[in-house]
Amino acid sequence: MGERCGRILRLAAVRDWVIAVGVTAVLLVAGLSAAPPTTAVGLFGYACVVTGGLALVARRRAPVAVLVVTGVCAVGYQAAGIEVPAVAFLFAVYAAVRAGHRAVTVVAAVAMLVSLPLAALALPPTPPVGEALAQARDALEVAWLVAAGAAGEALRQAERRAEEAERTREETALRRADEERLRIARELHDSLTHQISIIKVQAEVAVHLAGRRGEPVPEALVAIREASRAATRELRATLEALRADGTTTSPGLDQLPDLVRRARLAGVDATLTIDGQRPDVPDAVHLAAYRIVQEALTNITRHASTASASVRIDYRPDAVAIRVDDDGEAVPGGSTAPGVGLLGMRERVAALGGLLRAEARDGGGFTVHAELPVGATP
Repeated sequence: MGERCGRILRLAAVRDWVIAVGVTAVLLVAGLSAAPPTTAVGLFGYACVVTGGLALVARRRAPVAVLVVTGVCAVGYQAAGIEVPAVAFLFAVYAAVRAGHRAVTVVAAVAMLVSLPLAALALPPTPPVGEALAQARDALEVAWLVAAGAAGEALRQAERRAEEAERTREETALRRADEERLRIARELHDSLTHQISIIKVQAEVAVHLAGRRGEPVPEALVAIREASRAATRELRATLEALRADGTTTSPGLDQLPDLVRRARLAGVDATLTIDGQRPDVPDAVHLAAYRIVQEALTNITRHASTASASVRIDYRPDAVAIRVDDDGEAVPGGSTAPGVGLLGMRERVAALGGLLRAEARDGGGFTVHAELPVGATP
């Protein structure tokens, strides 16, 4: 995006130089063909022609200053006897009006039109035919000034309407996104929250009754209770994030020990190893790492028929490497169809510009390996 903007600015600068040099060249050719410089006054006039033409390079950055410079230069070379149109001043009028300086432009145009007849007093008297041509030329200059100002105002209004339309589209898109976000939050609250709460309450009651009767509490029941508690917390955080425009803190790398502990409660001999010093990790990487490990452990619990799993986190200066291994029955070339969870992993990693490898190992077992760049942003 920054490179594109820089390219546009460079093209605009080149276009400004082309216009300025072109206007200067045309005025010089027209003036020299009619009255070559023979005196110091003539040289001064052509200096005004060149200055006024080249000043157009800055008409975007300083439209009012360019308007004044081109107007003064036009009066100067007219007073020096160089009878060429005030083309540079017309461009300056267009640029100033387009930039929104209408009042200043009107004042400058009126001042120049008043100054031109005064500048003509420094010239020798003209015959009646020449005077008629001069009057016609003055009328034409007024018409061109009005046309330049009208063109600048028309383009300014068009740009303003385009900006308003773009802003309206953005506001509409944001409003629709907010409405959809709140709708999803309501649906999650009305459906999942109720069902998970029932599971949580039933598991709590079952564990409590088993404890009162002095019976051993099944590990599966404890795992259900812990999982329902974690699901309730995460769902509550998700709902808060949806209602608060995504500003609520999401789970991340700091919650991985609790994730591995819950996997052990579910019957998986899971271990967690962390190597290296954690760099400054963006929130998106925190969340992606947590979800990848969560989904990998969930798949192991459901499908691997395994007794053990290992989670390894390697912190590098430029990335966070995640590896989850199990000793299940998966073999290369087996009939393991990728599910929604694995697809979600790939989408998260791809969004961050990282790498993901999820495959069965030779000799049995499954490996999920992901590398997340710490400089990535969503």
